[in-house]
Amino acid sequence: MPILSNAVKALLVAALLMSGMVSAVAEPLKLRIGVQKYGTLVILAERHTLEQKLAPQGIEVEWKEFPAGPQLLEALTVGSIDFGTTGEAPPIFAQAAGSPLVYAGVEPAAPTGEAILVPKDSAIRSVSELKGKRVALNKGSNVHYLLVRALAAAGLTPKDIQPVYLTPADARAAFESGGVEAWAIWDPFLAAAQDATGARSLTDGTGLVANRQFYLASKSFAAAHPELIGTLLEAIGATDAWAEEHQGEVAALLSPRTGIAAPVLAISLKRLGYGVKPLDEDAIAGQQRIADTFLGLGLIPRPVTVRDIVWAPKS
Repeated sequence: MPILSNAVKALLVAALLMSGMVSAVAEPLKLRIGVQKYGTLVILAERHTLEQKLAPQGIEVEWKEFPAGPQLLEALTVGSIDFGTTGEAPPIFAQAAGSPLVYAGVEPAAPTGEAILVPKDSAIRSVSELKGKRVALNKGSNVHYLLVRALAAAGLTPKDIQPVYLTPADARAAFESGGVEAWAIWDPFLAAAQDATGARSLTDGTGLVANRQFYLASKSFAAAHPELIGTLLEAIGATDAWAEEHQGEVAALLSPRTGIAAPVLAISLKRLGYGVKPLDEDAIAGQQRIADTFLGLGLIPRPVTVRDIVWAPKS
């Protein structure tokens, strides 16, 4: 029997694969999810219920943590993750930059879950007194819009203050050391700062912003795996329902991960919105107002139409 060369063997294997006589071993599908330190996705990650649900289908789940929404959406843009959650502003900046993302779902408004803080002994008593002052915030995060709206309500614009763009951890250090006079921040960092330093709130989002949490997916991933996005949203909904009824357990569950005491987390959990749903007209209109506001202020380079990237599974 003649001995076949390696080249001939390779050609034969390729021909067999093409004919279907030999099946290639497919790589298992991996769902890569971006999380922050807090929120329903983190609860879902800590309970491991999604892994249990998807394991029989041969689908792996990988969780990646980010300090804030802008960084998470950068990862989504470059293909490092498939799905994640952020506040209102990050998707606006991402869409304006051409990121291939879609809105997959939204949580109810939680306006008291973010605020503009000043130290407890600060002489500043109102937002109008922030004129000329240094205000820390994570650029492009949900509190970016809160700050814009709060300044407008006080007759000011972002040009009237000195924005200092920092991640939550760095902003906390600057706030406590006196490096900034005010800090726009969200839960659970908000609750932690209030508890640890006695910081005062000049204003929260009440009457100014909705402070919704959005679930976003890579456009290509959502198109290729709509049933998986649906399964994920169902899991989020079930987690929301459980978490709303078991806030004490949630606080204890998240305390080791966040480094925040359970009683402090319990305060922030009461301010969280529960109940994921598809984007309705109110949520779309709210996002469009943010986009138009940012465009008018020159914060984004071009107009965007939010509705263009709202995902819906094909029937």
